Amino acid sequence: MNDTPGRASPGSAPSEGRGADVPRPSEPVDGSGPAGNGSATRPPAEQWSPPPTGRTAGPQGPGWGGGPYGPVWGQPPAAAKPGVIPLRPLGVGEILDGAVSTMRAHWRTVLGITLTVSVLAQIATTAIERFLLPKPEPIDPNATAAEAVRRITDSAQSAAYTSLPSLVITMIATLICTAVLTVVVSRSVLGRPVTLSEAWAEARSRLPRLLGLTLLVALLGSAVMAVGVFPGALIGDVAGAGLVLLGGAAGLAALIWLWVRFSLAAPALMLERQSVIASMRRSAKLVKGAWWRTFGILALTMLLTLVAALVVALLISIPLGIIAVASGGNEAGSAFMSGSTNLDWPFLIVSGIADVIISMITYPLTAGVTVLLYVDQRIRREALDLELGRAAGLPEYDTGS
Repeated sequence: MNDTPGRASPGSAPSEGRGADVPRPSEPVDGSGPAGNGSATRPPAEQWSPPPTGRTAGPQGPGWGGGPYGPVWGQPPAAAKPGVIPLRPLGVGEILDGAVSTMRAHWRTVLGITLTVSVLAQIATTAIERFLLPKPEPIDPNATAAEAVRRITDSAQSAAYTSLPSLVITMIATLICTAVLTVVVSRSVLGRPVTLSEAWAEARSRLPRLLGLTLLVALLGSAVMAVGVFPGALIGDVAGAGLVLLGGAAGLAALIWLWVRFSLAAPALMLERQSVIASMRRSAKLVKGAWWRTFGILALTMLLTLVAALVVALLISIPLGIIAVASGGNEAGSAFMSGSTNLDWPFLIVSGIADVIISMITYPLTAGVTVLLYVDQRIRREALDLELGRAAGLPEYDTGS
């Protein structure tokens, strides 16, 4: 049996509504006593793929009527918890707690991958900023209004171009961390240990497809924004500027919709061994009917990571900024205050340390929430908790004869 269930494609089995009518192990099986003594055929526990459409284990137990996992009276029996989450539909707090618990339970693996990737990415970014990026042109305070506007526009275009290397490095670092951390979280759901070498060995073969997925989603989002902004940009006058704002707002709304719709594509690609297009379809299928809930959880996660990043930056940047000023003199001090890219090594190093620490917090939390959202949606729709219980070796989930 594999440590991480999820080698098979979900096929064409429907994804809506099956999880609610499948009794859980704590419910009695008609005529056979506990679920562990039933006579149903045991499906392969190592697969993340949806269970067969016709699989049932008997009638629902008392207290479970009235809707999917929602009893009219009483509370459902306590679910088994082999790992960081209970095997039942999850609340928002349980998803966040599961992500944090994964960081605690597998801190060596999580710290190893995030620290390694973050340090290498920061070294590359720092070297590019120091040696390759052009120095920004200072704005002449005595320049005319037209000249000042032209220089600001040129500076914005230059900043956009010079940010591309950092964006590419960040994307690669995010890809690697996402792939490895997805494996770590999937093992933590089953309560099984995983080393960094094991997680990397399992994840590395999926990196090309994960890269393709990331690029395709980014290209799709860029196309949506371009469609929204392009008509106003063609006009070019005051009316065009207003049209750009309206089109940009519409494009942003469409971009957010696409982001949520395809938010579960990466876990589907990694855990179900899906292709790029199939994983996007899989994500859209799982998110269907739960878009607002998915959006709320993802937005809350982004807010929490932003707050954590600001707190870390505040606690670290102030003392490190003092060190940078002391080490780099007036130039480093003015750069620290103005945000200029014309920095000396002391400031680049100490500011890079803060970025590494922030990445070590944001990468695991974001990846953990995304994977647990995927697991939660599959539990709600496809009774994945039964498969996970069998994969974890829990006797109450064993329906074999």
